[in-house]
Amino acid sequence: MDTQNLKAFLLVAETGSFSLAAQKLHLTQPAVSKRVALLEGQLGTGLFDRIGRHTSLTEAGQALLPHAMAIRQELDAAQQSVRDLSGGVAGQLRLATSHHIGLHRLPPVLSEFSKAYAAVHIDIDFMDSEQAYELIMRGKVELAVVTLAPVRETSVVTLPIWADPLEFMAGHDHPLTLQAAPDLKLLSEHPAILPGQNTYTGQIISDLFDRHHLILQVSMATNYLETIRMLAAVGLGWTILPRSMRDETLVALPVSGARIERTLGIVYHRGRSLSRAARAFVDVVQASADTAPG
Repeated sequence: MDTQNLKAFLLVAETGSFSLAAQKLHLTQPAVSKRVALLEGQLGTGLFDRIGRHTSLTEAGQALLPHAMAIRQELDAAQQSVRDLSGGVAGQLRLATSHHIGLHRLPPVLSEFSKAYAAVHIDIDFMDSEQAYELIMRGKVELAVVTLAPVRETSVVTLPIWADPLEFMAGHDHPLTLQAAPDLKLLSEHPAILPGQNTYTGQIISDLFDRHHLILQVSMATNYLETIRMLAAVGLGWTILPRSMRDETLVALPVSGARIERTLGIVYHRGRSLSRAARAFVDVVQASADTAPG
């Protein structure tokens, strides 16, 4: 029985709310609901009644509650025993990450980690995901939280953490926004502003159009996603960006027959023994996952 699922169950039971439990776990409400649903699937029964905005334990949930609380207490005691034996997790952790992940994904993770492991000093280097891979393979950084490479490097361990859907977008005045369901062929006839071909995101986009035997008209390319968003918003071309970056300046293009996404996760060198600080950081990041680690 997954302890993270049990933790989600306990917080929903204690707060009486999936949204409050999500806030305490630094997760989205759907992620908490998924964890509870997985636990319910394992047990073969519902654990909560949801009537309107009110959430209450079912009979099965009430039966599980004291056991889940006991498991949490035992886990806390086990962790404390190990910390007491080892002197706790401390030291320095050198971490590489991209600007996008550092802005949109890591803040709640870093907050949670700092609370749990105050004696660890994290040294964060911001760079492109591709550069982070290079530093990992050269042993310059211990961990990287990045866009995972479309093709896995055999010397690198990859742990998928977050699915990051990509979305076709354009400024409000772009002619493509007048189309009910533009296809890839129509997009290929208009200039695009995209991540560079030297980036993993750019390669994912290029592969999509290559598979359809279409040539992209790239009027401008840059590795900085915030810059791409700004240029697309002022009408210089359509673009593909993480769905989380679309704001009121951009319109989603409902492109038919095309689904595209990238995966964000942790990478480290296969031959490297991770420090206690690094292993603790991996655990905290995996606890925030919306995709199963693999």
